[in-house]
Amino acid sequence: MFAVRIITALLVLFCLAAPSKAADVVPQSGEQIRLTFSPVVKQAAPAVVNIYTRKIVRTVSPLFNDPFFKHFFGGQMGVPQERVQRSLGSGVIVKPDGVVVTNNHVVRDSDEITVVLADRREFEATVVGADERTDLAVLKINTGGQSLPVLPLGDSDSLEVGDVVLAIGNPFGVGQTVTMGIVSALARTSVGISDYRSFIQTDAAINPGNSGGALVDLQGRVVGINSAIYSSGEGGGSVGIGFAIPATMVKAVLASITSGGKATRPWLGASGQPVTAEIFQNLQLTRPFGVLVNGVHPGSPAEEAGIKVGDVITHVNGREVDDPEALRFRIATLVVGGSAQLTVVRAGVEKLIAVKLATPPDRPSRDVMEVGGHNPFSGATVANMNPALAEETGLEHADSGVTVIKIQQGSIAHRLMFRPGDVILKINGVAVAMVADLRAALNSGANRWTITIRRAGETITVTLGG
Repeated sequence: MFAVRIITALLVLFCLAAPSKAADVVPQSGEQIRLTFSPVVKQAAPAVVNIYTRKIVRTVSPLFNDPFFKHFFGGQMGVPQERVQRSLGSGVIVKPDGVVVTNNHVVRDSDEITVVLADRREFEATVVGADERTDLAVLKINTGGQSLPVLPLGDSDSLEVGDVVLAIGNPFGVGQTVTMGIVSALARTSVGISDYRSFIQTDAAINPGNSGGALVDLQGRVVGINSAIYSSGEGGGSVGIGFAIPATMVKAVLASITSGGKATRPWLGASGQPVTAEIFQNLQLTRPFGVLVNGVHPGSPAEEAGIKVGDVITHVNGREVDDPEALRFRIATLVVGGSAQLTVVRAGVEKLIAVKLATPPDRPSRDVMEVGGHNPFSGATVANMNPALAEETGLEHADSGVTVIKIQQGSIAHRLMFRPGDVILKINGVAVAMVADLRAALNSGANRWTITIRRAGETITVTLGG
């Protein structure tokens, strides 16, 4: 225990006395060893809030459809029963006029949201906008002219593995707490928490209720929004692996929502695959990293900039990208209408390519259709896929054509194992180019179905019925 305290004191001294990350400094006195995080906490903690949500859930007894019980109880069983579902989380005040950032899953579908400050002041809050794909939400509280503490958003790109960070939030509803740890890893893209994956990993204790709270550096700046933990036990407690959304992404979503009410992201229009250890030498790279471009959308910013299939994208604005998830993250943090400087390796030659970033086009017309009736696609929602719909649904790599975008659980389509992203090519030998073609094919009254789809680049044909 004594050794742990000494190590902690050394970390504090190193970070506070040498913020420029120069040479390590050995404590020279007992007073130096007793250095504390208190000044940082005093600065940051007042702007980290507790968020309490309330949702009214209406349910009808499952026995209502049973003829036996309907005979004895009649219509009384059909009266919906109401119960109040409550949850808690954390948030960060980022603007003095009462703008709060939190996780989308903290406030999703809530009927009432209450924000409680560290000094016990309470305010009702409304949702300005939410972005399910990054799991971020922006709230607004009416302060009535009262002053509020604010935490600045820092530069998460300046973080390094080993930096000391503090996690502030309201775990388990016990009240505001502060935990300390280090940055364990950066740009974690294999964590399936949200669609844009490039998380800060930390061993600072993050527990249920910390979601939406601040990950703070030792200058008192928000470098991340705490979002999730890895837990191997049933209790869901921290095991030293927590994940935070980088402040770089938070800034982009905040600016987009506060200016337009919803999150809008730029579109590159190029898809690719990771550069593996097996193929990197053939691409004339020094090591396996980057994104090997395997598709460029016609008319996209990537095509107009001259990106070609076979190029390897290694950096965005000087920031290294290791895989397609990292590339998507970097593009998503940029501004629509702006530009990006891509470092591309083509035939062993490195070059810089400037790309003008635009919103994904909403063409062709979606013509969204929820399929009903008795046919193989009953319970599926289909549409003419276009870049805007692909971004909204998280199907960025979806091919153009009539595409399944949603499947209702328990439906015929679900039982036949169709999936979102499946592109319907033919039905009974007839090509399906648009939703109108699919509608006509499903209304043909056929008893036997031969269906051809494309899934993840593979063409599959199945025959069903008679």
